[in-house]
Amino acid sequence: MRFPGNLIRPNYGQKLFLTATLPLILAAVVISILVTLQSTQLAEREIQQLEQQLIAAKRAELKNYLSIARNAVINIYGRAGPDDANAKLAVTQTLSAMLYGQDGYFFVYDYDGNNLVSPRETDLIGTNWSGITDPNGIPVTDELIRLARSGGGYHSYDWRKPSTGQMARMITYVIGFQDWQWAVGTGIFVDDVLAAVTASREQVEARVQRTFFYIGGITLAALLLVFTIGLFINIRERRLADAKLKKLTQRVFDAQEEERSRVARELHDGISQILVGVRYALDIARRRLTNGDARGTENLDKGLEHLSGAIQEVRRISRDLRPGALDDLGLGPALKALAEDFAQRTGMTTEITTAVFRNRLDDDAKIALYRVAQEALTNVERHSGATHVSIDIRGHSNGATMRISDNGHGIERMHQPATPTAGLGLRNMQERVEQLDGTLRIVSSNSGTMIEATVPLIHLLPPQDRSDTDTRASA
Repeated sequence: MRFPGNLIRPNYGQKLFLTATLPLILAAVVISILVTLQSTQLAEREIQQLEQQLIAAKRAELKNYLSIARNAVINIYGRAGPDDANAKLAVTQTLSAMLYGQDGYFFVYDYDGNNLVSPRETDLIGTNWSGITDPNGIPVTDELIRLARSGGGYHSYDWRKPSTGQMARMITYVIGFQDWQWAVGTGIFVDDVLAAVTASREQVEARVQRTFFYIGGITLAALLLVFTIGLFINIRERRLADAKLKKLTQRVFDAQEEERSRVARELHDGISQILVGVRYALDIARRRLTNGDARGTENLDKGLEHLSGAIQEVRRISRDLRPGALDDLGLGPALKALAEDFAQRTGMTTEITTAVFRNRLDDDAKIALYRVAQEALTNVERHSGATHVSIDIRGHSNGATMRISDNGHGIERMHQPATPTAGLGLRNMQERVEQLDGTLRIVSSNSGTMIEATVPLIHLLPPQDRSDTDTRASA
């Protein structure tokens, strides 16, 4: 069925699939987001800790290098005066010769910014580096001199790496020779640290991405599994539904044929025989009246009597097919008429008790309960061997209940091979009640059988006005 906007109403299988998969997809998305966030945060903390540890190790290494350099020149510096040129020359020569690694060296600036020692870049010796900054605008020389004046410290900036000529991050440690107004320090490049941190971040991102793909793959596999199971169940349920539908259709046909056979038998055995008797009575009456025989009136009376019997039989068959009292008066009067006819036909003592319904039953419930009573009385007549039948119907807080009890020999003797229709009648009663979302309870023993049919409140109509007492009392 199509709706505006070319939307299509999903069928039951699609609704079931959506109901099963949407929570799964939502859970997978939420889990993926949480796992990604938690993994990223945890990895970032670990990377930051790694970076801090590596930088701390580099700083400790710098401090050790500078301690070695200070110990190498402390004797000269300690004995020299502020203007001892020879001592200053010896210190600069010593520091210039102290190279380590591919890029390690010591540098010296005076507090005016003039470079005194730069063994890796000798062309800069003797020039003033005041105000110089790195490509990021971070002051270099001025900050080193400030740290030296204050006693020493670390400084980080980008500087050209001597071995490659490329700009790289550098950490320096500087101390001050206050008597000579010198800033003495050394630096170490930490591009290897940054590369290790970057590689760690890339590995973390790759792991998070793999985890995300794993979750997606598991979710997809689960969806495929749900789809396959749902498809299998859907196909199986369709086959079972088709089989049940075929069986139900066959049972409907069987019930129709049985009803037609019953009506045909009643027409043939009842009305047909009566009408034949009427015809013979009228034929005899015609001949006698033609011959002036006064006994012709007796045959006419007998024919009228047979005709009245035919009319009563037609009414009985009509009532069995669809009782007019059920539509005109309600369930209670219809059941009373059914019980009276049953008692008259079978000679069994039949008792019926009805309570005044505050609520009326809807048409489906009335028809179903009437057919259950009709089927139950038919089974009692054919199979139970009972002498007493009681019918009780009343409304209550949970709906309406009808009980039919007899004092026969129970259901077990009803289920014999010669009476296959008994089982069909019970199934018909069960199905009628189940269609109303009600319950059918059967209790049977050697002393009798009790059939209880209950319909829920949804089949009770709202109460009518008090002025409509008759209809309300008739259910």
